[in-house]
Amino acid sequence: MAANRIYLDHAATSFPKPAAVTERMVQYLTKVGSNVNRGVYGSAFEAEELLYSLRQAVTSLFGGTDCRYTAFTANVTTALNMLIKGLLRPGDHVLVSAMEHNAVMRPLNQLADRGVRYDVIPADSCGNMLPEEAESMLRPETRAVISTHASNVCGTVQPIAALGELCRRHDLLLIVDSAQTAGLFPLHMEEMHLAALAFTGHKTLLGPQGTGGFLLRPDLVGEMEPLIAGGTGSISHLERMPDFMPDRFEAGTPNMPGLYGLYGALEARSEQSRSAALAHELELTARFLEGLRAIPRIRLVGREDTISRAPVVSVQIREGELAEAARLLDSRWGIQTRVGLHCAPLAHRTLGTYPQGTLRFSFGEGNTAEETDVCLEALEEICRTLPLRP
Repeated sequence: MAANRIYLDHAATSFPKPAAVTERMVQYLTKVGSNVNRGVYGSAFEAEELLYSLRQAVTSLFGGTDCRYTAFTANVTTALNMLIKGLLRPGDHVLVSAMEHNAVMRPLNQLADRGVRYDVIPADSCGNMLPEEAESMLRPETRAVISTHASNVCGTVQPIAALGELCRRHDLLLIVDSAQTAGLFPLHMEEMHLAALAFTGHKTLLGPQGTGGFLLRPDLVGEMEPLIAGGTGSISHLERMPDFMPDRFEAGTPNMPGLYGLYGALEARSEQSRSAALAHELELTARFLEGLRAIPRIRLVGREDTISRAPVVSVQIREGELAEAARLLDSRWGIQTRVGLHCAPLAHRTLGTYPQGTLRFSFGEGNTAEETDVCLEALEEICRTLPLRP
């Protein structure tokens, strides 16, 4: 095993976390420890106050109008399931981008068995959605458009503002998966005409796993059926879920250690520091892309530049086994990557990389130019020595 660790799997989860994340989690576990909405004593009130502050901070970050309409969940997958299954009904038609993760496609295919239909908005071979195609695909029964903000496979950023304008004109719901961009790229509920925005806490927001949620347009609360029902600590005399936010979608005990950590992550980053982090990560991405051009066996998947892309890069090695390349990167150089289909087979079919998948490198603000160069040198050596597939 290599002595040094070069972590290039930030698209899976960011690492390391800011010190404030650990500090806030330890604060909760050692000094607070109480649930919210369940206790009438000081530490419970303290937890409720921090959760309210976190709700305000997330709402402000994403351009929401009222923090009551920000609900916390275990992750972005839970949030997307709640939105998709709560808002769509049999007979509805949906448009979905060609770059979607299974967190969208699996719930949609479950609903397809119950009468919800969907069509895929085409994208080019670099993963750029063709929004001009979407309008011609609308039907009288079309209710929503669902899109990732940036691909977890190749990093291509989708034209959410253009989709929002399309949805505004046709009175459609726009549901956005921000797993790869939340807290790094600008997102604004009102300006982009979003009906709902799903986010996860553990990636570009730099928080811990087990945190996430969604922002919901206020007029949709009554239309959205809760996927999960149970105790909320409010109106406990009723055996039906509350009709008000956020309680309507926050059944059960929340992950307070994780939410304290997420609050610490937001504390640690100002708007200026977010902009600086994005600029740094894209600078490393550009350096990496430039170096890849000099390695003959490398096939770049997706855009060749850093315009409209997140700091996520996928490659294939011509006639080489990607899993073996990933193993060598880790064992010889300590370079940690992800290999395979990345839970996004639709995106891979769009990019022409199905079923082989890709070797994915994703950069974070803690990575350096020196690490990027080591990675390029390692790839060059691997491509020179890796046996051809039989």
